[in-house]
This record gives sequence, C-alpha cells and structure tokens, in this order.
Amino acid sequence: MEDFTRKLITEWRLLDLPFEAKNIIIAVSGGADSCALALGLARLRDRNKLRNRFFVAHFNHRLRERESDIDAAFAEKFAREHDFEFILGKSEETVPAKGNLEQNARGARYQFLIETAIRKNCMAILTAHTKNDQAETILLNLIRGSGIEGLAGMKPVRKLEEQEFGVIQAVDHKVFLVRPMLSWALREDTVEFAEQNGVVFQEDAMNHDLSFNRVRVRKELIPILKGYNPKIIETLSSTARLLSQDAESLRRLTEKTDLSVKELRLCDLKLQKEADLQRLLRAWLGEMRGDLKGIDHKHIDAIVSLINSRKSGSLCELPGGDKVEKTNGKLIFVGLEVEKRF
Repeated sequence: MEDFTRKLITEWRLLDLPFEAKNIIIAVSGGADSCALALGLARLRDRNKLRNRFFVAHFNHRLRERESDIDAAFAEKFAREHDFEFILGKSEETVPAKGNLEQNARGARYQFLIETAIRKNCMAILTAHTKNDQAETILLNLIRGSGIEGLAGMKPVRKLEEQEFGVIQAVDHKVFLVRPMLSWALREDTVEFAEQNGVVFQEDAMNHDLSFNRVRVRKELIPILKGYNPKIIETLSSTARLLSQDAESLRRLTEKTDLSVKELRLCDLKLQKEADLQRLLRAWLGEMRGDLKGIDHKHIDAIVSLINSRKSGSLCELPGGDKVEKTNGKLIFVGLEVEKRF
C-alpha cells in the first residue's frame, strides 16, 4: 500500500468514519488535492478496505467561461475512469451576485453539495483540505482579528447546522463535513501522489489571482514566513490543534449560559475570567445577530470595557447598526432587523 493511502486509512480510523454501508460524497474540483483524495479512496475501495458507496460531485461555478466547462468535463471523466458515480451541479448565473466573490462561490458550492447529500441519502461530504489550506485559513483569520475559534482553523469533522448555507436538513438526517487530509497531507503530497498515478490534474487560474486575499496569503505572506520558519505550514497546523482544544473547553462553558436572551446580568458576567467572558460575548452576539459578520476583537474588547466601566447608560455600536447597551445592571442587545443591516 502506498504511503498516501496508508495515511488516509489511518486518519479514517482516527476520525471514526464508517468502513461500510454508508453513502458518501467526495467533492472534486479537478485540482491535485481533490483528485488525490478521490484516487486514494478508490484504491482503498478496490482493495476492499472501504465498502461504502462513494459519489464524486463537482460544481461548475461558470466563472471562467470555457475553462469552467473543461474542469467539469475533466471531473466527470476522472470519476468514470475510477468507477465513481458522478454528480454535476452548475451555477445559474455567470455573473456573480453582489458581494464577496469567494464567499458567494463557496456558498453556492456547499449548497449544491448539501442538497446532493440529502438527495442521495449521504451521511458525509468529504473535502480535500490540506495542512496548507489550514495554514492559509488561520492566517486569514488572524489578519481579520478573529478570536480563538477562528485561530483554531477548520475542524476535521463537523456536523453541518440544520439550515447551513440555506439548506434545511431533516431532523433524522444529519450531514457531516469531513476533511480526511487536513491533519497530515501537504499540497506537495497530493501533487506527488496524483502525478505518480498518471493523473494530469487541472490548474485553476483563479488560484494565481492576487486580487483574492487567500491567494495573496499563499503566494506572498507564507513564503515570507517560511524565511523565518521553513516548517511554518506544519507549525500553524499544530497550533490550530492546540487552540481547537481550548475552543472546545470554552464552548462547554458557554453552554451553561442561556445565550438566546437579549439581556445578560452584569453581576454574572463580572464573575467570568476575561478569556471566558470574551468567548461568551462572541457566542452571545452570534446568537443575537445570526452570525459574527464584521465582528472582531475590537468590538469584543469594547463590550468588556463597557461591562467593567462604572457608567450606566453607555453603549457600544456594532457593524450593521446593532448596539449593546449597559443599563440597570444589565447588558442589553439592541438589534436592527437583518434586512436593514449594512
């Protein structure tokens, strides 16, 4: 067994993923990472190490005209050659909607994957994120001023929320997002494995477009950091695992507090340690606003200062027009309707 497939099956066991009788989607873009993941799973399936039913799913964003169609055709050919059932999704618009192009594309892709998983009765969606992707995510979150959850990066296994990406899941059918290469594979590992097996994978020109922040981090920032630490990718990945443990401890703390109410008692908040208080406030704002869009450390720090100040009637303004007020021994969330924000 090749080193790549041996590591893949080892991680499969560590993540306690099913070995048989489950339907599972592999998200394949046509790049080296996703081709390597699908190829590794095909090897394990053919050797009877895994006896699940795998589907290859590809989403055509239609952002690069003819190149997008070529990627879709490649993904289908790749799937057929390796005996996978193939499912194609396609964006309804060639010109993306208003807003962040990366976020819109990601949202459309995951909406397709989740809807497909529900339709095909799949328990998991596999994506080919590597340590490199984890490092890029952590650095992007650091630049944005994220808290401990953001700096913990992506999780290897995550249960998708009931209405995540606008898709309603049945109560008795939960879909998991699984990243089986996140903790061990580097991008050079996937390229090497694909090339060794004769896969001429696709190269997305947008992966070299410096107008995207992730590409700038990959092409400009990480090479600089490697000058200080040649193993910066591995270091960031290890740091993410440690912070993930801390984030889980803090998550358990917030579960003890009812975050669905618009008023929190100051006397209860002042009993918390600062790190715990910040975590609790982030969770509360996320519950009140529906997400943490635009919220970073300076807003949390401002609310902490509000709590600790002696003045009553003070307030902290948040992105989108929401406010947090301190009055009569309480911290009160005053929110705009979602459609009126921003």
